Amino acid sequence: MINPSEITVAQLFEAYHDCRRRKRNTVAARAFEIHLEDNLMELYRELQAGSWEPSPASVFVVRHPKPREVWAAEFRDRIVHHLVYRAIGPIFERAFIHDSCASIKGRGTLYAADRLDGHLRSATENWTRPAFYLKADIANFFGSIRQDALFALLSRRVRDATMLDLCRKLVFQDVKRGAIVRCPARDLALVPPHKSLFQAAPGVGLPIGNLSSQFFANVLLDPLDQMIKRLLGFRFHYVRYVDDMVLLHRSTADLLEAAGAIRHHLAGIGMQLAEGKTFVAPVEKGVDFVGHVLRPHRRSGRPKTHRNALRRIMAAPIGDLAVCCNSYLGLYRHVGSRAQVIDICRAGALRGLRFDRGLTKVAWKEHP
Repeated sequence: MINPSEITVAQLFEAYHDCRRRKRNTVAARAFEIHLEDNLMELYRELQAGSWEPSPASVFVVRHPKPREVWAAEFRDRIVHHLVYRAIGPIFERAFIHDSCASIKGRGTLYAADRLDGHLRSATENWTRPAFYLKADIANFFGSIRQDALFALLSRRVRDATMLDLCRKLVFQDVKRGAIVRCPARDLALVPPHKSLFQAAPGVGLPIGNLSSQFFANVLLDPLDQMIKRLLGFRFHYVRYVDDMVLLHRSTADLLEAAGAIRHHLAGIGMQLAEGKTFVAPVEKGVDFVGHVLRPHRRSGRPKTHRNALRRIMAAPIGDLAVCCNSYLGLYRHVGSRAQVIDICRAGALRGLRFDRGLTKVAWKEHP
């Protein structure tokens, strides 16, 4: 853990190495690395002097599964994000419940699905008794975060003035100012106005795509987790991945009561549930969560994700085809059913690939 009261060059190098992990071949990472020592020392001097300010961010639109803005900070700013996370992350994470997932080491989608699988077995006594689940997520989550409410939570636990000042700059950054748009205007027009930070009210919203935003989301929702676990009692099984949450109980009335308590808590921080995506259903119908569909004694990938996978395989350039198939086979090793694995291999075989005996990876390809 970084001691936030003394930012050192060594700690800045560690944050840099975290930042470049799995992204070393990007254009921004390579440009920074050409003059690595000069760039890091310049950043270090700014941090020591307290003069560092976030640079204008780049924004582009992804269309799948639905249009949304993604904001990308400059590479040097992403190093600061990692520096801040390394300093204050452990302070908060040691208090997070075990069912808080996403942007926590070792708690990705597979961890979240495994936690829910365990809760389902417990709630149903290994699928021998009926139970129900409440599925809920927060409407326009990142776009409706009140920056003052978030910073108030950070300031209660972050005692070091240097780190708190960096948090203030990250939370209250006006990403619209000087934003670098890296997509056609027609793509920006696809994003609904209430989901665009360009249309957000002052003091509201965090950019999707930054490590700091993902970590801050867990800080903001930790009081909700604590409320569900402590105030509602341990009669509920619960797991949350970012703003997507599932509660389990044998009584639909208790689940509806819990939904009311969640609505009341969210109203206090200026948020609300996405009512069209909030419902109660029996668990034996299958629980769709983080791309997994969990049913009695089996698990499969989400059908929509599977259809998209088959389309991507059939449309992939020949040079990328083997990598594309292997990535989905790796995913389905944890998520998919045997039938879905066979579908992936069949699609690859139609395009000239051959697979090993266990259908775990591409064995060879006919194309050069």
